[in-house]
Amino acid sequence: MKIVGVCACTVGIAHTYIAQEKLEKAAEKAGFEAKFETQGSIGRENALTQEDIAAADLVILAIDVKIADRDRFEGKKTIQVSTDVAIKSPNKLMEKAKQVMEAAK
Repeated sequence: MKIVGVCACTVGIAHTYIAQEKLEKAAEKAGFEAKFETQGSIGRENALTQEDIAAADLVILAIDVKIADRDRFEGKKTIQVSTDVAIKSPNKLMEKAKQVMEAAK
């Protein structure tokens, strides 16, 4: 399964990047291919391309604030959680991702 997503916290410093790291590690552990864009205090990093989004089976938004260009995920299966959930329970979030995709079959 391919997952893409965005991480963005209120301040745009610590939680944004911690969430990205935790989600990428949990996805790898679950056997998923994943790429997470960050929208932090220094702007957008690890930006998702249209190709990344088109190839994705699922979008995970670990966000506490409004994000730029959210409309590019329109029509994609999406899970939205806070950065706190992404940091504290990344493995459970990957289980939920698996369940969402299995339910869609």
